[in-house]
Formats: sequence, C-alpha cells, structure tokens
Amino acid sequence: MKSKLSLLFSLLVVASIALTACGGATPTEAPVVETEAPVVATEAPVVATEAPMEVVEVTFWHAYGTGSAEETALAAILEQAAIDLPQYKINVLQVPFNDIYTKYETDVAAGGGPDMFIAPNDNLGGEVRGGLIADITDIAAGKLGDYSELSQGGMMYDGRLYGLPESLKAVVFWYNKDLIATPPATTDELKALMEGGTEVSITYGCYHEYGFFGSFGGQIFDADYNFVTDEANQAKVTEAVSYVNDLYQISKANSWPKSDADGLAPFTEGTAAAITNGNWAMGDYRKALGDKLGVAPLPAGPGGPSNPLLGVDGYYFNPNSANLEAALEVAMYLTNTAASTAMMNDAGHVPANTTVEVTDDLIQGLLDAFSTSYFRPQVENMGKYWGNFCGTDQVFEAGTPAADWVKAGFEGATK
Repeated sequence: MKSKLSLLFSLLVVASIALTACGGATPTEAPVVETEAPVVATEAPVVATEAPMEVVEVTFWHAYGTGSAEETALAAILEQAAIDLPQYKINVLQVPFNDIYTKYETDVAAGGGPDMFIAPNDNLGGEVRGGLIADITDIAAGKLGDYSELSQGGMMYDGRLYGLPESLKAVVFWYNKDLIATPPATTDELKALMEGGTEVSITYGCYHEYGFFGSFGGQIFDADYNFVTDEANQAKVTEAVSYVNDLYQISKANSWPKSDADGLAPFTEGTAAAITNGNWAMGDYRKALGDKLGVAPLPAGPGGPSNPLLGVDGYYFNPNSANLEAALEVAMYLTNTAASTAMMNDAGHVPANTTVEVTDDLIQGLLDAFSTSYFRPQVENMGKYWGNFCGTDQVFEAGTPAADWVKAGFEGATK
C-alpha cells in the first residue's frame, strides 16, 4: 500500500514538472516585437499654376483738348481697353496740339519719346524723311483688311506704311438749321449772307482757306506735286485770296470770330449761324445744338467745287520703341469697330474702319463733302506751301495786294 502511494506521488510530481515546463501554470507576457510602420512613398500633390502674365507698358500721346468730345470719347475707350487688354498697361499723356509734333520729334531725336501717338498726317512726310516714324509695313501686313484704301493711302510714303489710319477729316460748313434754312451753295451766296448781317465764323488760315482755291479754279500743285506757277493759274489763286479777304473784312467790321477757337462759343450758343471748321469739332457742336446742327461742303465757286485738304488721323509709331508690335495691337484695338463707332457717334470722326455702320446724317454729309476734297500730299513741297502761303494776314491786315502776295508765295516756294 505504501509503495502504491509512493508511486502515485511520483507521478504527480512528474506531471507538475511537465505542466510547469509547458508554461501552463505560470502566466507570462507575450514578447514585444518592435516594428516600424510601413513606409509608403508618396509625392506631394502637384497644383497646376499659371505663370504670372507679363504686362507690357505702352506709352501713348494724344492732343485732344481737355474736356472736348474727342478726349471724353477716347477716355471711355481706354477705360474699356484696360479690361479687354489686361496684358498691356497704356500710359496716356495729353500734349497740346501746337506742341505735339515738336515734342515728339525732339524726344525721338534724343532717343526717347512715346511708343505711339495719334495726330493728323500733317508732318508724316517730313518725319519719315527725318527717320522719326517707324515703318510698320511688315508687322502690319495682312492686318488692314478693315481699313479703307483711301485712309491707308494717307498713312503711306513712297509705297511704305508708316501709321494705322483712324479717321478722315476736312474743313466743311457747319450751320444752325434754326438760323439758316438752306446753307449757301456758292461763294456768292455765302458773301451775300454775311453782307446781309448773318454772323458766320469763318476760320481764316492757310489750312482752312485751302478749299476756296478750288472754288475759283486755282491750283497749288499739279499732278506731280510741282507748284503751278503760270500766270493764268496765279490769277485764279489771286481771285480766291481776294474773295477770302472780302469775307475777312466783313468779319472784322462786325467783330465776328475769325478762328475756330473763337467761334466755338458763338456758334454753340446760337449767336453765330454758321462756322467753317473740320469734323473734329462735331462732337462739341452736336452736344450743344442737337438736331439743329447741319453740315454742307464749303461753297462752290465760278471755278468749280471747293477742294479742302483731306487729312487722315492715325497712330504713328516710334522707331526707338522696344514694343512696336504691342503698340500696333493697342492701336488696332483703338480703331476696331466698337472704338471707331464710339469716336464717330461721340466725337464726329469719320471712321477709316469700313466695318462701322454709318447711319448718322451728319457723318454721311461729311463723306459727301469730302468727295471733292484734295488729298493732302506728303511730299516735300507741302512744307514749302506751309512756309510760303500761310501769311495771309499780310493781305487781310497789312493791305498787301492779293496778286503781289500770291506771286511772292509761288516765287518763294519754287526757290
């Protein structure tokens, strides 16, 4: 019995040892294995961003009078351009008309000046010969389909293009329909109207008077732009100058205005019944007179219809500019259909852009009046005209006989 108990005890001890060896009796912690979280290679998200737009500055000069219809219309167009052309910053400088050519030419000759300016083609020929205006023939190639051939011609010299045309202009006869029912069609009718006491503001000067040469059959240039110096022609030019002197003396005796600037207030306020001036003033005239404003050609005379100098206003470009193509793009915006329509409706410009719909009777009247105008030539002899035929005060005020003055003018021009 004792041996059986001993055997049982031995078996229990062995079992206990076995259980201990298997860990079943003593609790233990599971071994801690340190592991790093899996590394997932990811790129930072790519955000698509546009490079900042390069803004090109274009400097632009004009000579429209402060507060004039032209300046007001242009300001509105430029305001819209700032929205439509964000790639350009247009820096605008107003220069008095009497100074703009001199300032431009002086600055360009010194290596400066604006990228572009707008003005009549008065000095185009001289500025081309002086190397003061950029030739844009190549950069404008294929871009001028909307501009009339006549207007493009006004921007050309010796077959090359030196400007972008904006509008046509010439001197015409503006009248107040309430004061003149029918405008004078002939030089005799105009003189009789003024002799009868109707105030007419004739603008005297070698530009504004030019149209009367044609009325008396006189010529300054022949087809080749040589001065026509024969006695028969000088007699006709003398007749024109004598006629204009008669009008001047009527104006002087009545203390009527003798320039477009002095005549503005009398005409717009209804004192003067008519005024001779270019269509650049139409916006101011229409603003004051509304439907009472009428327009007609300068009167015809015994020698035929009047032939006022036809000018073309346009944008010219500085040969010093580093931004010629940008300046051309800005100029094309300023002469596009919308801009040209605004300048037509608000400032009286006769557009060079043929896509503009002309529905205004005054604009159509101007186009009709321009039909007999004389295209202002860009030849060197035009400068000799300005230099020898602009002193009519010698006749009007000093009393020099018209024939002597005309003879001296032709002699001076052909030296």
